[in-house]
Amino acid sequence: MPLADVLAPDAVFPQLRASSKKQVLQELSQQAAHLIGRDQREIFETLLQRERLGCTGVGNGIAIPHGKLPKLDKLFGIFARLDKPIDFEALDGEPVDLVFLLLAPEAAGADHLKALARVARMLRDPNVVEKLRATRDASMMYRLLTAESTSNAA
Repeated sequence: MPLADVLAPDAVFPQLRASSKKQVLQELSQQAAHLIGRDQREIFETLLQRERLGCTGVGNGIAIPHGKLPKLDKLFGIFARLDKPIDFEALDGEPVDLVFLLLAPEAAGADHLKALARVARMLRDPNVVEKLRATRDASMMYRLLTAESTSNAA
């Protein structure tokens, strides 16, 4: 599944302002609620529950918060570059400035895991990460994120 199937052009935020992990999750929940027509609180609580299981800050300034929502009809992603890096309790202790939120239907199973793996693989590419950090243009970020998914197709 290409990331273009998960990430819409209007779901890329090049300068998200937040001063804490909680605020990042609240802002992304609000954006997701607006884009998919779901309750912001439900999304936020789903993300918080997942964070309690273990931090989704994967290292190198990157976090991939994710969760499953009942009655969601397809995988949905949001990408944000934070205005200023924040402490996300990441595995390597480094502050986070790139966040890819992934929401999945409750029954997504393997598709959810494949999408998480694809996002993680793409964000491990130092060239992609460098370009994402260097631009503040949402359409350029979207092209970078979705172009890489086609070359990394599994």
